[in-house]
Amino acid sequence: MRLRSILLVLALMAAPVLLLAQWDAEDSNTKASLRGIHRAGPGVAWASGTGGVILRSEDDGYLWQQCAAVEASPGDAAKLDFRGVWAWDANHAIAMSSGPGKESRVYETLDGCAHWRLLSVNTDPEGFWDAIAFWNEHEGVLLGDPVKGRFVILRTSDGGKHWRRDDAPRLEADPRGEGAFAASNSALALGMDGKSIYFATGGEGGARVFRFARDGGSGSGHWSAARLPFTHRGEGAGVFSLAFRDGRHGVAVGGDYTHAGQREDTAAWTEDGGATWRRASEMPAGYRSAVEWDAELRAWIAVGPNGSDVSFDDGATWKAFDGSGWNALSLPWAVGAAGKIARLGGAASAHDH
Repeated sequence: MRLRSILLVLALMAAPVLLLAQWDAEDSNTKASLRGIHRAGPGVAWASGTGGVILRSEDDGYLWQQCAAVEASPGDAAKLDFRGVWAWDANHAIAMSSGPGKESRVYETLDGCAHWRLLSVNTDPEGFWDAIAFWNEHEGVLLGDPVKGRFVILRTSDGGKHWRRDDAPRLEADPRGEGAFAASNSALALGMDGKSIYFATGGEGGARVFRFARDGGSGSGHWSAARLPFTHRGEGAGVFSLAFRDGRHGVAVGGDYTHAGQREDTAAWTEDGGATWRRASEMPAGYRSAVEWDAELRAWIAVGPNGSDVSFDDGATWKAFDGSGWNALSLPWAVGAAGKIARLGGAASAHDH
């Protein structure tokens, strides 16, 4: 059935058509827990995870190549947990590991992962890097947990070779306990205007979304933070993933990863660029670690350890369509524990037309 036909029937008979959406499993040839995934153009995708594993496909997932081992400097890089990967094509990619202190690092390959070079190491023992994203091959942002009471926002303008920390006072964390989550490399989102930055938090202090917005037409800007209308708080609760489909409409998902089946406070949406957020009236089926907009299907897809959900009304209501567990998204791809990689059937075909 062609995609346009699916959408037409979906408008009339939502529940049966949802069954047409499914994850088609691929063979990753690894048992690593995968939390990084990035689609880098037609047919090209990169994935990353525990045990220093980084994968690449340049044939639309038919074959996933395990990359050459990242150089073991400093320490043993083969033990690193690569929570984030960002790629521009089949040759050029950035991989970020997450961990305390020097276990958080950034590496780069320019030759299709045959060789890697170390770009940056977190030298602060208190630090822990959570997510990385780029507007282009030069400009990017890295998010880290609070150090000395303030969230770490690092910016680069030379492709990750050098990073500068944002010293804005409004990046202060809630003293009751607040941090970011490195579950899917999507607690950080960059605006399409090339300037806006968003990141999500959680913890005992509650869930918030921080936003950097440019001041008018100037090159300067300021940070603000919006508290989400969630009542559930805890060390493992909050917002785990953010995504925007344009400058105003976005979705935040999360919950409490220690209670994966709990539906309370797992999704919210905004229509004013993240200044204010509303709770979903019908929540996803449990804790969700990643969310993304599918422009062709005109729907939001969210995933977590107990399944996947879809929203056709900009995040206000969600319907479950799959019971498999996943960690991260870069549509049409999803990755999860034990080397799971899959492509979304139906919605995936929209990317190829």
